[in-house]
Amino acid sequence: MSQVLSKSPKHCAKQGLSINKSYKKLFFAFSAFFTTVIAFIFLIWLILQPAKPQFSLREADIYQLNLSGPHLLNSSIQLTLLSKNPNKKVGIYYDELQAYAAYKGQQISVDTSLPPFYQGHEESNLLTASLEGTGLPVAPSFGYEVGRDQTAGRIVLNLKVNGKLRWKVGTWVSGRYRFNVNCVSVMAFGPTVPTGPLSSNQGTQCSTAV
Repeated sequence: MSQVLSKSPKHCAKQGLSINKSYKKLFFAFSAFFTTVIAFIFLIWLILQPAKPQFSLREADIYQLNLSGPHLLNSSIQLTLLSKNPNKKVGIYYDELQAYAAYKGQQISVDTSLPPFYQGHEESNLLTASLEGTGLPVAPSFGYEVGRDQTAGRIVLNLKVNGKLRWKVGTWVSGRYRFNVNCVSVMAFGPTVPTGPLSSNQGTQCSTAV
């Protein structure tokens, strides 16, 4: 005859309680480990305190800036920037970089994409971009403002870069942060029509917001 084994409800309840306790211990252990890792990374972050990247304008050349219609602009500007990571222990990933030119608050070129790149500790990189626009709508006062600047002998442009960056500390990489760069370029612009491009290479320091 075969022997039938039976367990009392009380025994089953004790076994179920033991399994629940094991899962709870595992959950608390994992939570404690995860919290410790996050706290450690945050502590390193506070100690290092990464400084925002530095940008400076190396050269800007205006090859074209003329109206093709009453309020339509054609533009061609060559831009060279120097980007520097001032941090000794923090790297920077640059993502989704867009550059454009502006004049008296008006965008005078389309957004130009720059290739993403990684910048190591205290590393510098040259960035170049061709900023162009064809038939861009501008304010009715655009021609008057340019003519007035020509009479004054100089023209001022804002050369801007927008994008997203990520900080890298060891193997840890942060989430994405938006950043904005604004460079002010002052160029000589006399009353006579120039034979070559209007140029600026004064090495202006740009403002950067993260």
